[in-house]
Amino acid sequence: MASKQGTVDYLVDQMAPAGAIAAKRMFGEYGLYCDGRFFALVCDDQLYLKPTAAGREWIGAVVEAPPYPGASNWLLVDGERWDDGAWLGRLAGLTAAALPPPAPKKPKAPKAPKAPKAPKV
Repeated sequence: MASKQGTVDYLVDQMAPAGAIAAKRMFGEYGLYCDGRFFALVCDDQLYLKPTAAGREWIGAVVEAPPYPGASNWLLVDGERWDDGAWLGRLAGLTAAALPPPAPKKPKAPKAPKAPKAPKV
């Protein structure tokens, strides 16, 4: 079951205190970014955060589960906590801050000019 756009929009709004939150579609679900750092997934209308010590400490009673089959465990955030934007925003900010910054993108190599076609004889 794919996540609903409304769920993702709501989570992005609730996490706004953390910084620039963006959602990107990934394989039918959504990846969440805070200031360019990939920190969470929304899969099957559930919120999963990358496991960090800061996130575990903030959540308290942690539930871990894989966001999709074959994945390692991530921190599963109970839907009852989503309505507290200050709490959720702080969790997003703490988690993103504990992750390394995104790697700089490599500059694209300039395209080589096309060789002229040889005339047909």
